[in-house]
Amino acid sequence: MLDKYNRKITYLRISVTDRCNFRCTYCMPAEGVKLMKHDDILSFDEIVDIAEQAVSMGVRKIRITGGEPLVRRGIIYLIEKIAKIKGLEDFGLTTNGVLLSGYAEKLAKAGLHRVNISLDTLNPEKFRKLTRVGKLEDVLKGIEAAKKAKLFPIKINCVIKENQNEADAVEVAKFCKKNSLKIRYIREMDLEKGTFWRVKGGDGGECSICNRLRLTSNGKIRPCLFSELEYDVRKLGVKKALMFAVGNKPKAGTVNKLLNFNDIGG
Repeated sequence: MLDKYNRKITYLRISVTDRCNFRCTYCMPAEGVKLMKHDDILSFDEIVDIAEQAVSMGVRKIRITGGEPLVRRGIIYLIEKIAKIKGLEDFGLTTNGVLLSGYAEKLAKAGLHRVNISLDTLNPEKFRKLTRVGKLEDVLKGIEAAKKAKLFPIKINCVIKENQNEADAVEVAKFCKKNSLKIRYIREMDLEKGTFWRVKGGDGGECSICNRLRLTSNGKIRPCLFSELEYDVRKLGVKKALMFAVGNKPKAGTVNKLLNFNDIGG
């Protein structure tokens, strides 16, 4: 699939839930956010149908996101189904890592290729303050489980304020080097203000080469994180929603005042 700026669209990020077991300060308020109704959330079979259609149209990479995807009951069933889609070459999942110690081996056996794990600090007190509810030791156990399950390459998503020389980011980088993990620095973004930067260690945030679409957990195909354009797969049908999203993908991101990061999967 080519958009009107000749970018080849090969990547679909699928949010399977807007729910999360963290309350990270840069993602949502302490009291949480208004959640979608359960009836509005796509079923696993609907998600598989969308993934199959997307791959048949040229998508080669799929990443499962949330919220926190591992809080969705029955997630292994979905991983198994998507992993079997012919033509899919790269299949990953982004997680905060807290539940990964109990899921890593199951995910690998189900056919998941690799994981991205969020880790912004190695200081337990700062970690607790940042996530409001999380325990650093749980994430570290999750990372070890991912290594044991060989979900390689394991990428660490480290959110920074300004640059990678910040004290916490430096410590996370040392940890990654010691443990053969790949680090990606993600500067804090603001959907409403339209402030975003290129991901260091990845290609996210580089509009000129953006090759991705996003599927929200309630069935909207979104061509850009920083855009309010969306196409409902239930109303339009999967193929038409995908084609509209590709055909109307903006040249560059602007603002998005409709959704939060937990809705759209980052």
